[in-house]
Amino acid sequence: MSETHTVRLSPVGVEFDVEHGETVLNAAFRQGIALPHGCKEGQCSACKSVLLEGEVDMLKYSTFALNDMEKESGHVLLCRCIAFSDLEVELLNYDEEILAKAIAVKTYKGRIARIEQLTHDIRGIEIELGSPMKFWAGQYVDITVTTQKGETITRSFSMANTPDQTEKLSFIIKKYPEGKFSGELDSGGIKAGAEVTVVGPYGTCFRRDERQGPLILVGAGSGMSPIWSILNDHLKSGEKRPVYFFYGARTRNDLFYLDRIAELVGNHSDVTFIPVLSHANDDAEWQGERGFVHQSVDAKLKQLAVDGQGDVHACGPPPMIDALQPVLFMNGFETERIFFDKFTTSAGATPAH
Repeated sequence: MSETHTVRLSPVGVEFDVEHGETVLNAAFRQGIALPHGCKEGQCSACKSVLLEGEVDMLKYSTFALNDMEKESGHVLLCRCIAFSDLEVELLNYDEEILAKAIAVKTYKGRIARIEQLTHDIRGIEIELGSPMKFWAGQYVDITVTTQKGETITRSFSMANTPDQTEKLSFIIKKYPEGKFSGELDSGGIKAGAEVTVVGPYGTCFRRDERQGPLILVGAGSGMSPIWSILNDHLKSGEKRPVYFFYGARTRNDLFYLDRIAELVGNHSDVTFIPVLSHANDDAEWQGERGFVHQSVDAKLKQLAVDGQGDVHACGPPPMIDALQPVLFMNGFETERIFFDKFTTSAGATPAH
């Protein structure tokens, strides 16, 4: 029987067990305790906490996420911590709502039911699960698949469907030059009918209920995936609040779901869709906004004079998120009103989307 230790979380008073060789973060996930997290690989610092009591070993991590001075002062990354005794950990960043709405991370078997080409470099896939998965709109899962050549790949993708669809998950995936998963989709290495393992749900960028002020949704590329889930889940909830849905792309050829969005906007007068093209200088027919999406968000927030009222969900590549953050702070948004999902081009199982 493997040795287990107890982890006590301060100041929230939550306790859970961690098994031998298991990271503290994975143990929490397994038991339905949603601790702050991002990459799950020691790269982003989202799970940084303070070890008050006990002994741990740290798996390999980036000094950008935890520098030597922080380590000397007792800071740890929960996604890298292996417990060698009972632990007491002080959470530096936690959200009572996240802890209250935690869903236990589980493993599901499924198959790819459909692959769809949405643009020249964005694909849609559907996965049918063998059993229902509970998740919140905006969360993601780790998908593992074995290619036709026998290579096993694990990548993280956000659900595009709403949580009421529990056994058929849909995803929007961008093809990157070095992206193995997306590359295999295009080359035929991953085909419809392929068996997959799905682990989740993960992520704290989910829709919050019963909030006040406008809902600001910002996506770019395959960042449409969680944004589409959040938007449709909000509309199904029946809550009434103005929605401003920004989507950044390079050209008109990079836009998709336009018919679905037009129907949605036509049925919901409180939803405003604002597509923004960054490389449309030679497109005389384009009547929409030009430039980078964070610039359009800034202009609209100033026009609305929201002064930090409402919630912002932003999902897309790191440059978009990095440019958006100062815009939001300058428009009065506090960090507890801002929810980010910063996509990467993946090493291991980091969110590739």
